[in-house]
Amino acid sequence: MVSLQSFRKLALSFPEATEEPHFEKTSFRVKKKIFATYDPKNKLASLKLPEIEQHVFTSADNGKIIYPVDNKWGKQGWTLVELQKVRKDLFADALTTAYCEVAPKKLAEQIRPKNP
Repeated sequence: MVSLQSFRKLALSFPEATEEPHFEKTSFRVKKKIFATYDPKNKLASLKLPEIEQHVFTSADNGKIIYPVDNKWGKQGWTLVELQKVRKDLFADALTTAYCEVAPKKLAEQIRPKNP
């Protein structure tokens, strides 16, 4: 299980990450681009993942806890995560991946350095 406080703490630990309102949700952004949102009503996170990583994360639990948004946004990488059920380590990896997908290369490399 991942609490909003844990979600917020991790998201805001990334370089230049900010928290801003997004309609009825909270969004986490880097350079004005959203990499994650939080839906308090449904206790869901939505993460912007690359297509390959979206498949990897959804395969981890057969799409029961992490699954693509069921529309064109899902095909663009937007992925829902049930915060009441997801393991903290799996969520941390998925959130880090979402940040690195959206952040400028120099900021992403601070989190995940390039392979030599």
